[in-house]
Amino acid sequence: MNIYEVIQELINQAISLELIEGQDEVYVRNQILHLLNLSDFAGGPAGGSHDTIPQLLDQLVLYACREKIIEEIFDEKEILAAKIMDVFMPKPSGINHKFYEKYQENPREATAWFYALSQNSNYIQTERIAKNINYKAATEYGELDITINLSKPEKNPQDIAKAKTVQSTEYPKCLLCIENEGYAGCIGHPARSNHRLVRLDLLGEAWYLQYSPYVYYNEHCIVLSGKHRDMKIDRMSFARLLKFVEFLPHYFAGSNADLPIVGGSILSHDHYQGGRYEFAMAKAPKESFFTLAKFPLVECALVKWPMSVIRLSSSDQESLISASEHILSKWRAYSDPAVDILAYSGETPHNTITPIARKRGNLFEMDLVLRNNRTTAEQPLGIFHPHQDVQHIKKENIGLIEVMGLAVLPKRLLTELKEVEKYICREPNALAEYHRPWAKELAERYAGQIAPANAEKIVRAETATKFLRVLEDAGVFKRNDKGQAAFKRFVATL
Repeated sequence: MNIYEVIQELINQAISLELIEGQDEVYVRNQILHLLNLSDFAGGPAGGSHDTIPQLLDQLVLYACREKIIEEIFDEKEILAAKIMDVFMPKPSGINHKFYEKYQENPREATAWFYALSQNSNYIQTERIAKNINYKAATEYGELDITINLSKPEKNPQDIAKAKTVQSTEYPKCLLCIENEGYAGCIGHPARSNHRLVRLDLLGEAWYLQYSPYVYYNEHCIVLSGKHRDMKIDRMSFARLLKFVEFLPHYFAGSNADLPIVGGSILSHDHYQGGRYEFAMAKAPKESFFTLAKFPLVECALVKWPMSVIRLSSSDQESLISASEHILSKWRAYSDPAVDILAYSGETPHNTITPIARKRGNLFEMDLVLRNNRTTAEQPLGIFHPHQDVQHIKKENIGLIEVMGLAVLPKRLLTELKEVEKYICREPNALAEYHRPWAKELAERYAGQIAPANAEKIVRAETATKFLRVLEDAGVFKRNDKGQAAFKRFVATL
């Protein structure tokens, strides 16, 4: 297709996906022509192309690079692509009117519409996300989700060199600030022209709903504060999480912990994550029950999960919030040196919680995952962090998504695990040295059972076993007699 046909095909697809109506066609075409420095339109009605919107955008961006309209630099290409898709997008007020109109009919239809819009507008990077390796693996704790993350593009040396020449600004202050809505982007800051947020009122405060550009599960959303302030787990966190799942009862909502090592990648902006997906942890059974005398309306249980989880259930939100706050307060100050748990090193706090809220019928549920970020000379990355023998698979922080049972594994494993497969099949390989002890152990354990036809299945299953070990390492009370006795000692203090 020539450039005019590509433009027309993009418009046709936008109409078919109801991004725009037929009467908008001339207007959006002229906007795109302007962005591409075209002064006329020599195209006829396109049709018959099987290219997706991301593929059509790639062709328009390639044309812009070839014609020297933009430099062939990743950020500049992203900025142009987002500007083109912004032509098809309503203003934020229009998005919100439509969302709440649908919400009155059915909350699920409202989120499904907003999610589809975020995909069709190319804000959610569907084409890149499709590159991820995803599979499930059965364990004694249920099916874990394993993802090798291939979706986030890597920048080339020219991109990096260009970024060094650009003066940084503090607008927007971070990737989660409301000021990203409609922001064109610049070298070093993602393009957000086609980005829209739904306005929320959480307990009288302005919050916003968006989807992650690189979703890891169905309707993976981010709920962010209108104020640029640090993450903090407190009573208001529990209250806001419950208010959110009351507003969207088909979604869960959780927060990363508020301390380094056990927190997420962004601690500088208060936010939560949620979505329409049931993780293995949500399906994990209650293992034992206890009572909190001060909170008779709250059912309390320990959960069968590799990390240390207290599950609270109640139809009464206030009781659930108060019980959560009570446990957080007790945990913040709790030490048990017998299992390496110290609340403080001097004045530095170590204990916090990763909370996850959901609604089940008439009951609200709050999972409180106990966390500790203390380090030692022997465990410099964290006592309750992936230990050295599993870091060849996962050494990054264990945040909310991993806690719930979804492994987000690094891109390097795509090729490295193939070399492990070759090794155990006794084929020529380029095995990374840090995988060698593991690969050797697999070759010995599966001796006589390995063939090229089943090597991938074996390595994938064993990778999931390693991730399970990662979760066990992050658990503060281990799943052995000593650890479970220590867990009960903590519960007795409540």
